[in-house]
Amino acid sequence: MYVAPTPGKTAVQDHVALAEIELCGDLIIAASAADEERLSPDRIDEVLKVTDPDAQERG
Repeated sequence: MYVAPTPGKTAVQDHVALAEIELCGDLIIAASAADEERLSPDRIDEVLKVTDPDAQERG
């Protein structure tokens, strides 16, 4: 992501904060499209692309 510098000021990017904002946006989109009142923990993991390392060993 490119942020145009403001004349006379230094442009600062916080890549971690930008990534967190993107993940929050993904959750908001998923929640607004969901039929249920709340997202299940499994659905949240799916949206955030979280994998269970132990599941690979079990499966």
